[in-house]
Amino acid sequence: MDTTKDHQNVITLDVHAAKDLLHSSGYKYLDVRSVEEFNKGHVENAINIPYMFKTEEGRVINPDFVSQVEAICKSEDHLIVACNSGGRSSRACVDLHKSGFQNIVNMGGGYSAWVDAGFVGDNPAQHLKTACKFRL
Repeated sequence: MDTTKDHQNVITLDVHAAKDLLHSSGYKYLDVRSVEEFNKGHVENAINIPYMFKTEEGRVINPDFVSQVEAICKSEDHLIVACNSGGRSSRACVDLHKSGFQNIVNMGGGYSAWVDAGFVGDNPAQHLKTACKFRL
């Protein structure tokens, strides 16, 4: 299993390890991309709670992100957090960890890596992937 630790002790797994956890260890997949990105394609049974919104003032963090996650998930739930490429999800993991979630991992490379790994069946990758327009 390929794992790394980045800022603030966020554990990052590659897509293969994340897929194994989803299918064998009771992990839930928390997709923090925008609703538009999520609707383009997502991991089966994923929960979508956007970490950021695009506003007239620019990109802003969803001020209700943690409370929205808390409304659906328990702090002891095991979560794989992912976005399009790994940046937003890493920051989301930091915020979730600070609020008491302990069993969270970031999926390195995000949904783009999931698509590149061929985990989406016969769907053409160019229709599923989005540009990294939300990078901070």
